[in-house]
Formats: sequence, C-alpha cells, structure tokens
Amino acid sequence: MNLYWYLLIVLAGAFTLLAFGVRLRKFSRLALPVDRSAPKGKVMWGIAYAYTLGMAPWAKESTRRHALAYLRGVAFHLGIFLCLALLVTSPWIPLLPIIWRTWLAIGAALGAFFGLIGFIARFVEHNLKSLSTPDDYFSVLLVSLFMGAAALWLFLPATLPVFYGVSAFMLIYAPFSKIRHCIYFAFSRLFFGRFFGNRAVFPHSQQGAR
Repeated sequence: MNLYWYLLIVLAGAFTLLAFGVRLRKFSRLALPVDRSAPKGKVMWGIAYAYTLGMAPWAKESTRRHALAYLRGVAFHLGIFLCLALLVTSPWIPLLPIIWRTWLAIGAALGAFFGLIGFIARFVEHNLKSLSTPDDYFSVLLVSLFMGAAALWLFLPATLPVFYGVSAFMLIYAPFSKIRHCIYFAFSRLFFGRFFGNRAVFPHSQQGAR
C-alpha cells in the first residue's frame, strides 16, 4: 500500500520538476537589461555577498527592524527543507532509532508552528494583510499542513498516507502558486549580486582589496 503512495509522490515530484523546468526555460529566454555603466567592482564578490552576508538580518532595514519575523521565517524554511528531505527518504525513516525520529518530529512540528504563526500574522498585521492575496494565505497554510503531516507521521506511523496525500497535493500545486518563488529566489540573488558587484556598492570588505 505504501509503495503505491510513494509512487504517487514520485509522479507528483516529476510533474513539479517538469513544470518548474518549463518556467525556467521561459524565464531564461527573457531579454536582460544591458548595464552600460563602467565596471567598478568584482562581479564574483557581489554574487558571493548576495548569497551569504547579503541575506543576513543586518543587511536589510526590513529585517533589522523586524528581527523576530526574520527568525520565524528562517525557522519556517528550515522546517520545509527538513520535511522535503523526510519525504524523499520516507521509506527508510522507520529504520532510524526512535529517538532520532522523535527529534525529527519535533523539528517538523516547529516548522509547522512557525508557518501557522506566519499565516495568522497575515490576518492581524495591517501591512502584511494589505499585501496578501488568497494564494498567499493558502500557500502558507498548505506548506504548514505539509510539515504538520510529517510530524504526525513520525509520531504515528499509520498516518503515512496522510503525509503522502498532503505532499502530493502540495507538489502539484506548487508551480501554480507563490511556492514557485523557490526557483526565482536563486535567480534574483544572482542578478542582485552581479549588478551591485559590478558597481562596487557593497561594503569594501566584501569587494576585496583593490
């Protein structure tokens, strides 16, 4: 029975990868604006900064002023990565010692908890509420349910079909929702790093000695 459920996950994952691949193909064909300014810095330093310290909480005013929201977001996304890893390796997870599964369940539950906090924040925080669309609410709730289902399965192995069912739906829905920002994020950081690295507007320590 579980084999058929896992086959469903494989098919849903293949659909997700195909859909993301189509989007990336279209994205890669878009014309990029030409930067006609004279190079002043090192592009690679800019890219390195964009993917490392450029994402630190002190690098942006929004995160400096909302540190708790930043940390909640970090915990939420770490929970997502954990549960995706659990989904891929789910046939072998029962072989782990019970203490390991317990800690994994706690990690998944915490990810779901922080996701639900973010979901509620969209109702009570004025600025966030004004910017949120129906898909924002549903996507955050769906991913939180995905992590919650992972935690439930680790505590109650008989609920594995619930975890697989929620996971399959999330994978199929992802390419059509805000969840697809997972593929755009990497490109946005790349463009950010290339542009500002070329103009040498990062901290001097990130540009290297010149």
